Amino acid sequence: MDFGTIGAGTVAQAIAGHLVAAGHRVVLSNSRGPATLGDVVARLGPLAAGGTVAQAAAADMVFLAVRWTNIPGALAGLPAWDGRILVDTTNQATGPAPADVIDLGARTGSEFVAEHAPGASVVKGFNTLYAKYIAADPRHTEGRQLLFYAGDDVAAKAAFHAVADGLGFAPVDAGALREGGRLMQVGGGPLSAVHALKQD
Repeated sequence: MDFGTIGAGTVAQAIAGHLVAAGHRVVLSNSRGPATLGDVVARLGPLAAGGTVAQAAAADMVFLAVRWTNIPGALAGLPAWDGRILVDTTNQATGPAPADVIDLGARTGSEFVAEHAPGASVVKGFNTLYAKYIAADPRHTEGRQLLFYAGDDVAAKAAFHAVADGLGFAPVDAGALREGGRLMQVGGGPLSAVHALKQD
């Protein structure tokens, strides 16, 4: 399985770092083009490469890690997803204050993402953790970092679970995109910002 990131900021780099450390190839992308990713790719090592958004989105599993307001533009004009997995790491907020949370009505953030990526198998993941907990080694002497995820596609969730487990996280299925997404959602979801360890 190959991997890509749409976005190359703190969260994307943290996930890519874990993937590379586990021996996976990753194509990182951003809105400014691959030429701007030289330093990031050099730091991550030879298994990482910079590419266009379309090249990153062609991977088997793609991590969406952009600002909320940039989601429509980041996903616009991409080739058909054809069931490839899109892991939505975003939160529907424009800032840290409660007033910054975007009201989507009955929809969850990942349902909004899915609307902009027709044909993708969307899995919500990594959004409940602060970036420093994503970047850190998920394996601790006390246990492994819990990683909640949600989705509607059983096979996509199983693939995500296997990848996350292989990176050292303790993945926990929170349910479907709507129900699980609400549990994980910033602005009231009880799993949002839960940083806990699973004792194996």
